[in-house]
Amino acid sequence: MSETVKHDPNLAPVETPLHRFMSDFSDSMIAMAALAVLLVIVFIALFAPFISPTDPYDLAKVSIFDGKLPPGSVSMDGVTFWLGTDGAGRDLLSSMFYGLRISLGVGVMSGVIALCVGSSIGLIAAYYGGRVDTLIMRIVDIQLSFPAILVALILIAALGKGVDKVIIALVLVQWAYYARTVRGSALVERNKEYLEAATCLGLDNKRILFRHLLPNCLPPLIVVGTVQTAHAISLEATLSFLGVGLPITEPSLGLLIANGFEYMMSGRYWISFFPGIALLITIVSINLVGDQLRDVLNPRLQK
Repeated sequence: MSETVKHDPNLAPVETPLHRFMSDFSDSMIAMAALAVLLVIVFIALFAPFISPTDPYDLAKVSIFDGKLPPGSVSMDGVTFWLGTDGAGRDLLSSMFYGLRISLGVGVMSGVIALCVGSSIGLIAAYYGGRVDTLIMRIVDIQLSFPAILVALILIAALGKGVDKVIIALVLVQWAYYARTVRGSALVERNKEYLEAATCLGLDNKRILFRHLLPNCLPPLIVVGTVQTAHAISLEATLSFLGVGLPITEPSLGLLIANGFEYMMSGRYWISFFPGIALLITIVSINLVGDQLRDVLNPRLQK
């Protein structure tokens, strides 16, 4: 005869690691506000074609006579431009929605590829050590000794314009940060008992690296990933502003800022001002979330 286990109301609920993580992350109201803003930005980027007031790159709906209208103006067709228009008559609010989509897409995609490449190289350097580690780390040191924007400019000059070219350039700029981070974390884990047991059991190196060693290097990797994503977005905006990044057919926030730069001295500030604010809010939100993740995932910084 089975006994029924009664729940004791005096017992505290079991706290899972996910609950503990969410509780620690929500301790900072600034980080929670930044996360909320970031989720809104991601939503806008994903559904830009559906929530934009107009399609700013549909030539049939854009009129040059509506160019450089101030915020709140109404077009001849009765359309209200809440943030004004640019020099070509495109609705600035809709252009920003599409620009967020391109900027976030380039930043996230380049960050994910750079994370995979850099973490793999860092694991190999830490696991094999010796000459392999020395060679990889010297290459990392050489790359990190140069400014990222300078390396990106050289790569773009060699590769040419285009979304794929910019992503490749950003991956080649960022992989060294991930490699150094993973290599430092993997060196701490390299001599622990679970890796020695895996080696004694005869597991192949690929399984040891990616099934046992990599998961224990994820906390610092996640933090670096958020910071580098914001860095990639700012680098893409800088390249596009300088005219060497994305083509004009692939709008980004950097291109929108560049399009209005020539009108700043004539008082038409809104063409560059609002895309610049959107870029600033995006980068700051990602960095604030990354800072809180660093505090939560780093045991030395926990209360």
